[in-house]
Amino acid sequence: MNSRVRAAGWVCGLLVATFSGWIQTAEAKTKVTRQAFGRTEDGTSVDLYVLSNGKGVEVSIATYGGVVVSLKTPDRAGKQADIVLGFDSLDGYLKGHPFFGSIVGRYGNRIAKGRFTLNGVEYTLAKNNGENHLHGGLKGFDKAVWKAREVADGVEMSYLSKDGEEGYPGNLSVKVTYTLNEKNEFAIDYSATTDKDTVVNLTNHSYFNLAGQGAGDILQHEMTLFADRFTPVDDGLIPTGELRSVKGTPFDFTKPVAIGARINQDDEQLKFGLGYDHNFVLNGGGKLAKAAEVYEATSGRVLEVSTTEPGVQFYTGNFLDGTLTGKGGKVYQKRYGFCLETQHFPDSPNRPSFPSVVLKPGEKYQSRTVWRFSSR
Repeated sequence: MNSRVRAAGWVCGLLVATFSGWIQTAEAKTKVTRQAFGRTEDGTSVDLYVLSNGKGVEVSIATYGGVVVSLKTPDRAGKQADIVLGFDSLDGYLKGHPFFGSIVGRYGNRIAKGRFTLNGVEYTLAKNNGENHLHGGLKGFDKAVWKAREVADGVEMSYLSKDGEEGYPGNLSVKVTYTLNEKNEFAIDYSATTDKDTVVNLTNHSYFNLAGQGAGDILQHEMTLFADRFTPVDDGLIPTGELRSVKGTPFDFTKPVAIGARINQDDEQLKFGLGYDHNFVLNGGGKLAKAAEVYEATSGRVLEVSTTEPGVQFYTGNFLDGTLTGKGGKVYQKRYGFCLETQHFPDSPNRPSFPSVVLKPGEKYQSRTVWRFSSR
């Protein structure tokens, strides 16, 4: 081969490599940037990843707790606002908060009496919610600093929950991937593997207010839940085991209705929760399907939630009480945000009739939730 042919081949190869690289870059529509977000009390550095799709949606996620720190979306006039509750700096999250935007695990929601039995062995967990265990315990996934790496259109976070952490069996290797696309869809994909039989139930605990964080209560938001049944609870908010029809109850959101329309009715379940704090049994059947749709009339914002999970915990911020000052100096009063925590059912480790949350070695836990934003 003469030098001219070799040179031509080299140039051709360079062009192909460059073109290939351009294609890979072009496929990633979302801009991902990283910035410092502070340090924990033990000096561990925390980063903030900002995802921006160029269509008016911007999501910021911290490596501390995998927290969705901000989520900015446009209203019907194109004006952007942050629609999730939280804090301006890491310090707010370190001082303690009601799981604003966090990954919750190893088990999201409640486990009765802080214990469960697996393979004939009883495991004891922290009782951090009255007599019950809630959202992974005293130091759940919401208080961990996750390792992070940039991926196409987003960021992947990983964490190793060691055998015995918070009382749970097995070394659990967890990955949570956040991506944002040009369709204004913000997706969270969860995966996990274990080296010992364990239980796992992961979710995100963002509090939404589609009028803008701190803009008032969420009682006029119109809610639709694609769930014909819910799981009634006792006075400790532990499911009784019944799957009850929503028909004829204040829990019927199968057609759009204002969140506050029936929230103060004389109903035992509403009294137990001080409002809505209940798991709804979704109609999706395990495939990615719409779980909820929320509309806020003053801004025109619409939130659609789709998930592979069998349930969603609908919570109306009943325990917010004005003691927390959030972003921009906004004080968070009762019912200033709502949560739609896609999940398996509460207390499933103690309820064999509920969908199983047991993960075994050689298996892979996988879950996907997509939040889609629009306006009308």
